[in-house]
Amino acid sequence: MTIPITQELVEKKYALYHKNINDALGQCFDKESPVTLYEPARYILEGKGKRIRPFLTLLASEAVCGSSDNALNVALAVEILHNFTLIHDDIMDQAELRHGRATVHKQWNINAAILTGDMMIAYAYELALQAKSNRHAELVHILNHANMTICEGQALDMELEEKQDATIADYLDMIAKKTGRLISAALEAGGVAADATPEQLKSLVLFGEKIGRAFQIQDDYLDIMAKDGKSGKMAGGDIINGKKTYLLLRSLELSSGAEHDLLNSIIVNKGIGAEKVAEVKTLFERCGVLEETAALINKDTEEALTALDNLPLVEGREYLKGFANVLMNRDF
Repeated sequence: MTIPITQELVEKKYALYHKNINDALGQCFDKESPVTLYEPARYILEGKGKRIRPFLTLLASEAVCGSSDNALNVALAVEILHNFTLIHDDIMDQAELRHGRATVHKQWNINAAILTGDMMIAYAYELALQAKSNRHAELVHILNHANMTICEGQALDMELEEKQDATIADYLDMIAKKTGRLISAALEAGGVAADATPEQLKSLVLFGEKIGRAFQIQDDYLDIMAKDGKSGKMAGGDIINGKKTYLLLRSLELSSGAEHDLLNSIIVNKGIGAEKVAEVKTLFERCGVLEETAALINKDTEEALTALDNLPLVEGREYLKGFANVLMNRDF
């Protein structure tokens, strides 16, 4: 008889695995020289990362074969690849802080940050090749494909910033590549480490794509719906900063006249005053976009959960579903 997987059990497992992942990451990059190469790599991994992607890798493995023992190196590879993208993203965004600490290029310099990121890619592949698996070529292919796709997504994001006539299709393509692919790759790699069948891998990838999109669109939704302080930033920050979100682009499609002009001014002027946030939120509501967005998030989440139904190990499958529900019931 299978024990029901409650939210409490999911959170307990997540806390345990989070510690195990962090402990294992702490053993990486143990070389001392060159200092400006390895110290920044250790520094970025000491940040307050949620470790969502490696946790999904381990759960995927357990849902396929009942164990994540052979998937730890693969999970670490995924997380190191993710952190490489953060280092380079911060350079491109000219960001000064990440999780309340100086970004790598501010703590050292841009050249050190670029070089460290490059080294971390190679290190991630090396970890994948050290995994206890006879499917190393597949693992490297998954990481390579994820890496290239993330780069495509970042390029599309930069293009989207300058595009005056951006569409919902443009936005969904960008988030699928920039955010969604590494989530689906984390699950796919966990499945390969567990020797999954092609059908099982297809289910894991579909789950990742759906939950990844729901998670990103939910970010847009929570930005306008969360009370100040919940997300650590001002409610409506995306509007104030002129960010092209699902809600803004969809509202532009549905509005006309003065309302359309107001929304379009957010894009043209690359932002709007904080005093206008309440008015824009009311406009989103009047267009029906808030309700539509919530429905899309729920639809994607339900389709993600259904995609897991043919995975063989019930407990691992239910932990994956439970963690997805924890992610999608957040208010931050």
